[in-house]
Parts: sequence; C-alpha cells; structure tokens
Amino acid sequence: MKKKPKSLRKFIRKEKSRIRREGSDLKKKEEEIKELKQRYEN
Repeated sequence: MKKKPKSLRKFIRKEKSRIRREGSDLKKKEEEIKELKQRYEN
C-alpha cells in the first residue's frame, strides 16, 4: 500500500481531531470519521 503525501496525512489528522472536538454524539463522530477515511483512500 502506497503512503499518502504528508500534507494529506496532516489534513486527515486535523479533520479527525476537529470532528472529535466538535461532535457530541459518538455514533455521528464515528460515521464522519469513516466518511473521511473513505474519501481519501487510495
């Protein structure tokens, strides 16, 4: 599996932390993180 560019990895990490900070519902958080991962899979 090919590594993602560093800028993309940083973006994904920051987005995940933003989702965790802002969301209140655990299910909704998990769903948003799954969507994020699927969007940027190779």
